[in-house]
Formats: sequence, structure tokens, C-alpha cells
Amino acid sequence: MVPGLSSVDLTAGRFLSYGALSFLLLLVVRQSAKPTLRQALSAFGLSVLGFTGYYLLLVFAIRDAGTAVSSLIVGTIPIWMMLLGKPQGLRWVALLPGLVLTVSGLGLMMQAETQVLTEGLNYWRGVAFAMASVVCWTAFGMLNAAWLKKHSGVSATTWANWLGVATGLGAVTLWLVAGSEAKVLLNHENRAQAAIICIATGMGSAWLATILWNIASQRLSASLCGQLIVSETLFALIYSFIWDSQWPSTLQALACVLFIAGILASIKAHR
Repeated sequence: MVPGLSSVDLTAGRFLSYGALSFLLLLVVRQSAKPTLRQALSAFGLSVLGFTGYYLLLVFAIRDAGTAVSSLIVGTIPIWMMLLGKPQGLRWVALLPGLVLTVSGLGLMMQAETQVLTEGLNYWRGVAFAMASVVCWTAFGMLNAAWLKKHSGVSATTWANWLGVATGLGAVTLWLVAGSEAKVLLNHENRAQAAIICIATGMGSAWLATILWNIASQRLSASLCGQLIVSETLFALIYSFIWDSQWPSTLQALACVLFIAGILASIKAHR
């Protein structure tokens, strides 16, 4: 969307925008609670797992393996969260249909993508990046839900702002280590477009999305809450096909059907 800017630049810009908004809100709302040192450290750790670390790994995965495969691998997060956060009353055998369908869909999508890729090493490196991002976000989802339930006195918005400040500081560090030089960014011909994209994604898909996710994490079990992430996967796949100006192949379409069926089966089992 912004030619000439690296994945690191866009990731850092997005989360710097999120951090700046959160910091301003904490200044304006002076009655907002202040985190203890332990809470601040928790926010920093979770910000790496759920934001800067996760998204950086994901953009590397998309670069090497493509959007479709990366989206489907990330789309297995609901399954992992269900397995790790399974309620005691849910039998393991009830989860088997959903797991089989999801793994089958993922296998078909990877097979379809492999058939059109010429850089085998880059592809599998991208798969590894995507799997690492799954580990990061699954850990974030489980730990974030546990933190919110343990600290019921902290509101979803306040916690989102604390996470935002931590994420913003992490974004600055990320940019200093691996981003483009400041003079390059300031002289970029599409700098206005880049700024708009970073601000929009920072406010919408970072700040607002985190508040909504925190509310869901407070009210639902981690296993059920994880199923909500399927919407991200579906929209990413749709965006991928639109961006490439092509219809999904037969294998890709079948993979999507199996993947959706797997998620629905998992939700049914949870009920």
C-alpha cells in the first residue's frame, strides 16, 4: 500500500500511533488508575507477544509464504486456544472433528500455494514465521485473559491504554533497531499516505480492537473467546484474493470450506 516502506516501518508506525493515542488518553483522563511496577512489566511483556512481536513475525510470513497460507496458519489460533483453555466439562473427543477439518483445510491450502511458488526455501521460512506468530498470539490471548480476570478492578479500556503505551515504546525500539532512517521516512514521496495508514490502523485495528478484545476476554472463557479470531482469517483471505485480482482455485476454495467447517465444529463442541 505504501511502496518503498519496509514491513518494520509500517509495523512500528502503526503501534507508535496506538501508543501515542493511549498516552494522550491517560493524560486526559486523570482519574484513570496508574499501573504498579508489576502491572507495567506485565503490559510490556504482553505487548511484545500480542503486538510488536506478533505482527512483525506475521509480515515476514506474508512476505515469504504469501497472505493465504499465513492467514490460515494464524487462523489455527482459535484451535490452540480451545485446546489450552478447554473447560473441564468438555471432552477431548468432542474436539476431534473440528481439529481434523482445520488441519485438512490447512494442508490443502499449503499444497495449493506450494504448486505456484518457485522459492521453496523462502516459502518454508515464511511458514516458520507464521507458526512463530501463532505461538506469540496464543500465549498473549491466554495470558491476557488470565490477567484481566485476576485484575477485575482494571477496566478493559484502561488495560488497553496501558498495553498501548508499552506497545508504543516497543515500536520505537523496533524502529531504532531495524527501521529506515528518519531522513528517509521524512523525504519519502508517500509519507502522507503512510502516516494516514499508520494512524488509521493504530486507532482502529489496535486501540479499538484491543478494547473490544479485552471486553470479550472478561466475559467469555479463553477457549470460546479464541473462536472470535476466525473473522480475521476470513477477511485476510478475502483481501488476499481481491488484492491478487483472482478467484480462489478449487483447492483453495475447498481449504476455506474445510477451515470454516472446522471452526464451526469447534464452537458446536464447546456449546
